[in-house]
Amino acid sequence: MEKLLIEGGRTLRGKVRISGAKNSAVALIPATILADSPVTIEGLPNISDISILKNLLVEIGGKVTQDGSDLTVDPASMISMPLPNGKVKKLRASYYFMGAMLGRFKKAVIGLPGGCNLGPRPIDQHIKGFEALGAQVTNEQGAVYLRAEKLTGARIYLDVVSVGATINIMLAAVKAEGTTIIENAAKEPEIIDVATLLTSMGAKIKGAGTDVIRIQGVERLSGCRHTIIPDRIEAGTYTIIAAAKGEEVLIDNVIPLHLESLIAKLREMGVVVEAKDDQLIVRGNRELTSVDIKTLVYPGFPTDLQQPFTSLLTQAEGTGIVTDTIYQARFKHVDELRRMNANIKVEGSSAFVSGPVKLEGAKVKASDLRAGAALVAAGLIAEGVTEIIGLEHIDRGYEDLTDKLKELGANIWREELTEEEAEQFQNS
Repeated sequence: MEKLLIEGGRTLRGKVRISGAKNSAVALIPATILADSPVTIEGLPNISDISILKNLLVEIGGKVTQDGSDLTVDPASMISMPLPNGKVKKLRASYYFMGAMLGRFKKAVIGLPGGCNLGPRPIDQHIKGFEALGAQVTNEQGAVYLRAEKLTGARIYLDVVSVGATINIMLAAVKAEGTTIIENAAKEPEIIDVATLLTSMGAKIKGAGTDVIRIQGVERLSGCRHTIIPDRIEAGTYTIIAAAKGEEVLIDNVIPLHLESLIAKLREMGVVVEAKDDQLIVRGNRELTSVDIKTLVYPGFPTDLQQPFTSLLTQAEGTGIVTDTIYQARFKHVDELRRMNANIKVEGSSAFVSGPVKLEGAKVKASDLRAGAALVAAGLIAEGVTEIIGLEHIDRGYEDLTDKLKELGANIWREELTEEEAEQFQNS
């Protein structure tokens, strides 16, 4: 086990290139199950979640080859093998195997998903969609069993706007008989990315990126090549870091439209952000004015950027209120930031961040992926050395984080935990 060490206070400058979108990749890879010939996905990030998904495809008989960031999946010999637990429990997005396997095989057995512990995140809307399409869904011994003689298109209204449910229903519906209409669908860019892949495979999908998606079922889907979109959350994280400590940072391979809500808030704080076709230039490291943010479904402020943005607010004049309407339990990073001298109070689903304060290096623990990003941002701001444990969370979503920050001028490195530290970590 390793820990991440950051000597903070350094001014950052230079260029960082953004990797492919994690939240697209974890749906695109299961979607390959639906094809009858090889599918190549270009530009995948090198993160642990991708490795787990690749292994799951192999477990059900897929042939998987990788050339750099390009992944080719030959699904021809796949079978509907149960995936009850094990790797499935390591990431929440394993639930996309439900929709993909149901769409291809009309049956699936998938263990209940794992991933970051962000409080209740039920899959009831997924199940509602599968049942509307004609599947029987039962929970047996901690696994979800899905069975259908056939899938038939249906009109499905999502009671809660859900990215996962929208994508999962799409995966199941593309090979259903007739037309499926998903109402109150999520609009995230990752949904458009998945719909683009499925369309290239031969699916008939209209309305992806709007709140009504229409899917005309087809009998077969074939292989194709698809290039993944850039990761807007990784891009947003580096944009926030640049706002805090960047003299001038160029963020490359980004779609500025995907980050409009973040860019607007940063400009409101006093950060200079210049948007180009596929780049952002951020000039930060200056006096900041506090702002309030409220996380909302896309195109609102992303819940995945709430935690690193909280670290930035510690450097702003005044009190900013951070309200998370998506995951109310997403404030586990606050106690760790307090160890670093942050002045933050949590009341219900809101955090009140007062600043500016001098953050101080400390030993802290990442409780989830984006909390880890928040602690990295705080460590870059703080005086002295910050030690972060729980790196398995960070490695799930950020490719080459250490090297990318080094290229910007950060003093950041990894070390093995001592036996005593490892034991304390296991018991914490």
